[in-house]
Amino acid sequence: MTEKQWKGAIFDLDGTLLDSMGVWDQVDIDFLKKRNLPMPDDYKQKIAAMGFPEAARYTIERFGFSETPEMLLQEWREMAREAYALHVDLKPGAKEYLEKLKSQGIPIAAATSGDRELFIPCLKHNDIYEYFDAIVTVSEVKRGKGFPDIYERAAELIGVAPAECMVFEDLTAGVKGALDGGFQAMGILDDSSKKEWESIRKMATCTIRDFQELL
Repeated sequence: MTEKQWKGAIFDLDGTLLDSMGVWDQVDIDFLKKRNLPMPDDYKQKIAAMGFPEAARYTIERFGFSETPEMLLQEWREMAREAYALHVDLKPGAKEYLEKLKSQGIPIAAATSGDRELFIPCLKHNDIYEYFDAIVTVSEVKRGKGFPDIYERAAELIGVAPAECMVFEDLTAGVKGALDGGFQAMGILDDSSKKEWESIRKMATCTIRDFQELL
């Protein structure tokens, strides 16, 4: 599917444009390890589509922690801040593909479960911040990535109808939320979501293993 078949692009960040999921895998492991807890097999998948506040509330409820969500959020941010600002790189071909879209006059939005305090320094460090016409986080809409809300808001901000937008996502929940909103959805392979790849391939409008396939 070529860019001629749509007029706007909406990108997830972690695991889609940013090669950052390893950071969060380690944060989750270290966070639970400090509390002498092993990593449950389903924990990462459960929180993947949530915003940080929702993930903090879920974590407290699941493990019976006494901390407040704000305390967990602060701890997670501190653990991830340096990695995002200095060490998280882009997926292969990501910058070149954004440049290609810009050269074609296609408006670009980001739709992310991430925290602006973390990802904006990362986007600037990788010299792609200026490519985005709009950025929306799940904390700014009612529901998380399993629903269309965040993509609908992103499409509104870039002035493109959902049916004319391609959403780029690496998680089943993101692909489902986009399709439920009437968007087209391109699934992207990420190491952290390999177990979901077959379901993503069946569900998405189209799929790629990396952005170099689109260049």
